[in-house]
Amino acid sequence: MWKDYSKSYLQNNRASSVSVMAAAYIATMFLSLLCSLGYNFWTYEIEQIVLDEGDWQGRIVGTIDEKDLSLIQNFSNVEKIIVNEASSGEETVIDIYFLNARTIYQDMPLITKQLGVEENAAEYHSLLLSRYFIHDPQDEQPPLLMALYLGVLIIVSFSLILIIRNSFELSMNARVHQFGILSSIGATPKQIRTCLIQEAAVLCAVPIFLGSLLGIAISFGLIEAINIFAADVSGRHEAIFQYHFIVFGITILASVLTVLFSAWIPARKLSRMTPLQAICNTMDLQLKKRKRSHILSLLFGIEGELAGNTLKAQKKALRISTLSLLLSFLGFSIMLCFTTLSDISTRYTYFERYQNSWDVMVTVKDTAIADFGLTEELQELLGVQDVTVYQKAKGIGVIPEDIQSDELIALGGFESITGQTIMEGQLQVEAPIIILDDDSFLNYCSQIGIVPSLEGTIILNRIWDNQNSNFRYKEYVPFVKENSKSTILLNGSQNGQSAEIPVLSYTQEVPALREEYDNYVLVHFVPLSIWTAMSERLGEAEADSYIRIFSSGDASLADLNILEENVVHLVGQKYEIETENRVQEKISNDSMITGSVVILGSFCVLLAIIGIANVFSNTLGFLRQRKREFAQYMSIGLTPSEMRKMFCIEAFAIAGKPLLITLPLTLIFIEFAVTASYLDPMVFWTEAPIIPILVFAAAIVGFVALAYYIGGKRLLRCDLNETLKDDTMV
Repeated sequence: MWKDYSKSYLQNNRASSVSVMAAAYIATMFLSLLCSLGYNFWTYEIEQIVLDEGDWQGRIVGTIDEKDLSLIQNFSNVEKIIVNEASSGEETVIDIYFLNARTIYQDMPLITKQLGVEENAAEYHSLLLSRYFIHDPQDEQPPLLMALYLGVLIIVSFSLILIIRNSFELSMNARVHQFGILSSIGATPKQIRTCLIQEAAVLCAVPIFLGSLLGIAISFGLIEAINIFAADVSGRHEAIFQYHFIVFGITILASVLTVLFSAWIPARKLSRMTPLQAICNTMDLQLKKRKRSHILSLLFGIEGELAGNTLKAQKKALRISTLSLLLSFLGFSIMLCFTTLSDISTRYTYFERYQNSWDVMVTVKDTAIADFGLTEELQELLGVQDVTVYQKAKGIGVIPEDIQSDELIALGGFESITGQTIMEGQLQVEAPIIILDDDSFLNYCSQIGIVPSLEGTIILNRIWDNQNSNFRYKEYVPFVKENSKSTILLNGSQNGQSAEIPVLSYTQEVPALREEYDNYVLVHFVPLSIWTAMSERLGEAEADSYIRIFSSGDASLADLNILEENVVHLVGQKYEIETENRVQEKISNDSMITGSVVILGSFCVLLAIIGIANVFSNTLGFLRQRKREFAQYMSIGLTPSEMRKMFCIEAFAIAGKPLLITLPLTLIFIEFAVTASYLDPMVFWTEAPIIPILVFAAAIVGFVALAYYIGGKRLLRCDLNETLKDDTMV
């Protein structure tokens, strides 16, 4: 009996059935997309770790002979061992791979014990292991990656339950009168509940499967889009879309549970009604307390008043629609404004500031400037105008308090500017050391107008005036008086050693290097010859050296790509290097910003789709209630044109409310962000993403209007005079 009843109802009420199926379809698509993207991001991160650090799981470093190797290989859980290339004559590095890596933290101590070496000789690839959810049992705060994934999935599922529950509730509420009759002739609450759940399962089986496939397809498209936008990002490997049957199983399980809970909540509520309540149909649209809709009434007259009453009666059902549309539009607007501000900031503080400081940059790994021997060959490359090789080191400058400049003292002195305390009449400030090759240092001397010499240092004599300028448009004052002929530098490693270096000049002009200097430091530029003599007392420089190359000509992308290839061919054969060129870096940055907009915009669109689907669900699902409502209006003389006007007012209110709320919030965000970043507001407004925001808003308004057009057309096509005595939906 129940099977025939459900079949008959589903056949005669296709509108409400389509609403439920659409809700399940969208929810499953969203869950599938989330699971698929999460799996691909997880596998991508593992691939990146393997590329950067290798795929070893455990490692033993020590004096290992052939007997020890055999002992390790014969350990029951060891799959294979590899002698690492990093092994030296004294120490051997053994990479160990396990059959079951989950016991690595128990097996490695046993292996070291059998080898007779200290436990600290064992190393664990903890980053890679953590991505496989294998954690050190001794770690009091293990990574919670899996808990995070599950938490996000549960939160999203719970949110979708709240959203698609409304579709089931609309469909079920339309049958209150019918179930009241069935209950009066002996149907139990359990039977009613079971019937509704079975109907939900029948309606949602195909949408769940198709929604899962759509989510996988969208995930594939997003991965491909990320590859396109991030194709030129250095250090990144191409992402390959991957999928696993376990992910599909999780998606289906989460979707089924989400749909069943969404159907169970209104089914439980409906089954608990008494037969009398159901037959009297107390679930029709009605206001618990009459309130005037002053704004709609003022703007549209009696139709506005009636539309306002209807919207208030549907307030709970429309809450999810309003929230989804609000979040989607607000997120889209703020995301576009944020990326625009970020692009402007990056352009001002990086690309425009340093566009005349480099064309090609080369990082020479683990190589001191004194050991680099290809400077002359680089200078002779076709298309090269100038080459500077430099290295960086840490130092500490010792400055007597009375040597502060008059301008700095007028601002309150070093203590007032930085908040640091002067001890015993002396300042100890960070003094970064930039070691230039000798030819570049001599050119720098000529640049600032002093006699070229390799017998001392040039000091960048400036400090940020943070009282009269902001970080966006910095103004500097001299740090120290320029009467001292020498400077004292302490070893940056705090071992007490120091060196006194002659000062050739003080300047506020920096060499053409792509370097950002801190605000309250005293930078020293020294030639390689001076550093060679002083390095024993000043300590070691950083491991890497850098090469700044200027090209000749207009520095087009094609020219810089050719120049970069020539540099790689020359230097890369002898040294491990990383290279980048200015124009390609700008293109890569623009691509990343565009990719971020596309990806984040896609999620905003998904939120909007959920909201719009909920509007469609409400509009089409309330047919029975609206038929009764408009039949009553017709009895007092309301015409079809006035009914259409009511639908237009409702659509205007539903779509307009999120837009009107978003507008001031977006303006507040823009005002805050522009003020915090110290940008000229007109700079932002000349590039503000007004057109994309208006297009997104127009799409929301258009789809909401379409939902009400379809619902109104179906409603006005019915014989409303027969509605009050006919309980069948069309």
